[in-house]
Amino acid sequence: MSGKKLNTLPFVDLYACLAGGMQAHYRGSMRGLTKHPDIAVGPEYAEDLAKLIQHIQTHVSDDSMMVVYDGMRLRAAFINASNGQKWVALRKVKDKPLGLDSLGFPPALIPHLEKLGAREGLVLFCGATGQGKTTTSCSLLLDYLVRYGGVGYTIEDPVEYDMSGRHGDSGFCYQIEVRREQEWAETLINGLRCHPRYILIGEVFTPDIANQLLRAATSGHLVIATIHAGSIFEGIEGLLQLAEQRIGERAAQLLAASFTAILHQSLNSYGLGLRFLIADNGSQSASIRSLIRDNKIGQIATVMDQQHALLMQTGQLFR
Repeated sequence: MSGKKLNTLPFVDLYACLAGGMQAHYRGSMRGLTKHPDIAVGPEYAEDLAKLIQHIQTHVSDDSMMVVYDGMRLRAAFINASNGQKWVALRKVKDKPLGLDSLGFPPALIPHLEKLGAREGLVLFCGATGQGKTTTSCSLLLDYLVRYGGVGYTIEDPVEYDMSGRHGDSGFCYQIEVRREQEWAETLINGLRCHPRYILIGEVFTPDIANQLLRAATSGHLVIATIHAGSIFEGIEGLLQLAEQRIGERAAQLLAASFTAILHQSLNSYGLGLRFLIADNGSQSASIRSLIRDNKIGQIATVMDQQHALLMQTGQLFR
C-alpha cells in the first residue's frame, strides 16, 4: 500500500531536512488560534516527502525559490542550522483569493469597500498575525483589477496568493517578492516608476516603508497595506511613529491627506470581528483628517461609532 500524499496534509508551513534522518514537521492554519502548534509529519508521508526533497535538490537553487510539486505551489526558504544540517521551509502559496462576499463582512459594507477601488489614497488593514489581513487586502486588489482595470503592483514576503497576470478585461497584476528588509522601500520606489494604479504592500514595519507608502498614497495611487496593530488607533499611531522617524511632523500631514479607510479585523469562534473607518469627500472626512493632522487620534472613535450605527440602520456610512 502506497503512503499518503503531502498535498493531503493540512499544512501552511512545512519543514524538511534535506539530508534526511530528521523528522519533518509542519504548522497548520493559524486562523482564530491563540497557540500555533508545531506538528510532526507522520511516517505515512515518508515516501512522498523523500520525492519532494529529491525534487527540491534537483530543481531548486538559492536563486529560484518557487517549488511546484504535485499540484502545490510552495515558496522555499533554506535554513542552514548551526549543527550543519540544511533544512527547507516551505510556505504553501494559495490560489486566487476569495471574493469579498466570502470573507464574512457585513453585506451592507461590501458595496462601500468595492467603491474604494475608484479612489486614491491609503487603505490600511490592521490586526494580529493570522487574522486575515493579507487575505482581505488581496481580495480587495483582485476585485478592483476586475472591476476597474489598471495595473496592480504588489510587494510581499512571501507571496501568499497567485495574482500575477491578467484579471478581467483590463486589469493586470505584477507581484514582487522581497527577501531582505532593506529591499522593501527600494522596491516600492521602483514600482512607482511603473505607474501602477494600485499598490499592495504586504506589511508596513520599517520607517522607510512607511515614508514611501505615504508618498505613494498622496501621488495618485490607491495603496493597500497591512500593519500589525491591536486596534484602529494603534494602527494609525504605529504608522505615524514609523513615518515620523524619516519625515517628522510631515507624516501626520501626509496621512491626513491620503487617508481613505482603515479596518481592524480579528477571527473569533463566532466569525469575523471588524472595526472600520472610511472617509468620503464631505465634511465628515474633513473632520477625520483634521483629527489625524492634529494628532487627536482617540477622538475618531466618535466618528467610527457613528459610521457603524448608520451602516447597521440604513446601509449607508455618511448622512
